[in-house]
Amino acid sequence: MNLVLRNAVLLDPETGDYTEGDLRCADGRIVETGPGLSAGDARVEDVRGAVVMPGLVDAHVHVTASTADLGSLPSTSPTYAALHSARIMGDMLHRGFTTVRDASGADYGLADAQAEGLFRGPRLLFCGRALSQTGGHGDNRNRGTRVHDDHPCCAGLGRVADGVDAVREAARDELRKGAHHIKVMASGGVASPTDRIDSTQYSADELRAIVEEAEAANRYVAAHAYTARAVNRALSLGIRSIEHGNLIDDRSVELFREHDAFLVPTLVTYWALKNEGREFGLPESSWRKVDDVLGAGLAALERAVRGGVRIVYGTDLLGGMHRHQNHEFRLRAEVQSPLEIIRSATSVAAELVNLSGEIGTLRPGSHADLLVVDGDPLADVGVLAEPENFRHIIQAGTIVSG
Repeated sequence: MNLVLRNAVLLDPETGDYTEGDLRCADGRIVETGPGLSAGDARVEDVRGAVVMPGLVDAHVHVTASTADLGSLPSTSPTYAALHSARIMGDMLHRGFTTVRDASGADYGLADAQAEGLFRGPRLLFCGRALSQTGGHGDNRNRGTRVHDDHPCCAGLGRVADGVDAVREAARDELRKGAHHIKVMASGGVASPTDRIDSTQYSADELRAIVEEAEAANRYVAAHAYTARAVNRALSLGIRSIEHGNLIDDRSVELFREHDAFLVPTLVTYWALKNEGREFGLPESSWRKVDDVLGAGLAALERAVRGGVRIVYGTDLLGGMHRHQNHEFRLRAEVQSPLEIIRSATSVAAELVNLSGEIGTLRPGSHADLLVVDGDPLADVGVLAEPENFRHIIQAGTIVSG
């Protein structure tokens, strides 16, 4: 569809400036912006002074996580899991997220189906299965289970691989299937049954091998890590993106800057897990671990902001808690300015996923993924926390909501 948005207030996240004018889309791309643009045969939508900004990016989702009981996913029918994923992605699009980066679980099938229009949802950047050591954050066996079933036809978030040769093979296999990035579990976590949050996972040689394989394919590695010990180790070995990072220290901040790496905090998931996790399937043993990271998240974000770390929007929600995806805007507002938060969900996120100039911007030539917003998000970023404020959601130049 060719589309012209008239009388818009255009928000450029890169400059933080508003300009008044029109925006024209053709063949799924932004063609031009400016006053009084010719419409030709395009559909014209008069937005009457509403803010037009790039569609949002959530850089840490799990679109296959229809429950917080992650250990139950491998026994779920693949077709059942796929239909749940399509529903979850459709809901994300209607919250304004036009691109999402999956942090384990999604595969090329979901990405291809969305791209082909078989269902409506955000553009999907996937990593396949996260790589985990035995007993690591991606190993969801309880102590009495001996066999780990990570058959590719089963739903699930992780695959277990131990040793340098095995992790090389696992990384190459995910890259073979089209992974946009590789995810590794570099520390313990909340939702895994047998590890401690303060553990480090994988040896330096194993992590280094995974980074080498990703870089050889012109891809990068994202690492689940909480403590400063785990984060600093991962950054020093070439990890590009740290997921969570709730317990970082000043040395972490230095390493982020030295290695030009990104931090993807996920504050809303701990808030949601504490309040609703058990209701949506989180085992009691995992729920008890939430307090270990809940209170530290804002302090870590403040430390990173103060130190000039590049910060990206992420949520990491599971099961019925996906509906809180936009609440992350409110939580971060306690530490970051509205413009910083908007950039984390647009232009800085685009840098992380190597799509600068393609998404997260209003530059001509970029994908015409847009939000038409009632309210001023630069004055109150909470406007973006309420999807009811999105008059229109536009994907590839087509109005898909509103």
